[in-house]
Amino acid sequence: MNLRARAMSLFLLGFVRLLTGAQARWHGCPPKAEQRIYFANHQSHADLVLIWAALPQELRSITRPIAARDYWTASSFKRWITSEVFNAVYVDRERKGDEDPLQPLINALESGDSLILFPEGTRGHEEDPQAFKSGLYNLAKRFPDVVLVPAWIHNVQRVMPKGEVVPVPVLCSVTFGEPLALGPEEPRTAFLTRAREAVMALRNV
Repeated sequence: MNLRARAMSLFLLGFVRLLTGAQARWHGCPPKAEQRIYFANHQSHADLVLIWAALPQELRSITRPIAARDYWTASSFKRWITSEVFNAVYVDRERKGDEDPLQPLINALESGDSLILFPEGTRGHEEDPQAFKSGLYNLAKRFPDVVLVPAWIHNVQRVMPKGEVVPVPVLCSVTFGEPLALGPEEPRTAFLTRAREAVMALRNV
């Protein structure tokens, strides 16, 4: 990370924590520097930033958020901040030809990175998460040694309501739950349902 990106990282970290508190609650697993996939509910473009800010520095430095390419590269500033500050992994929300949309995530995991993933794929507008897409299952099957940690983001949709561009100060937190493992021969639908329920169970913790 160059000096400019480092300065922006510190500024954003301070700003987000001042605005939201960005509290991390570790319920069922400690903050540990091991390769993980954190998977969470998705209701705001601020979700990526909030989880990033909630992680301690030793985890933040080895964890890369997943960012939708069409949104986060729409301007030079968004592209710079996601690539240089967050070290994000860009994904295409629409399949292009024979390209595997998970390939950027596979590359990151193969290089030893941890990931922040939103299995709904797109933002939801209800409190309950939408059905999880198959990406989390496919990654869990391909990388059985990577620890899968569910997370619930509290109140972030109130910080940046739909259609608003100015954030509102609201106390937010991220609750990280007990790791989940793909069972032997567990069907995709059953696993994704169980993963979604693990995220939702953290709502009232």
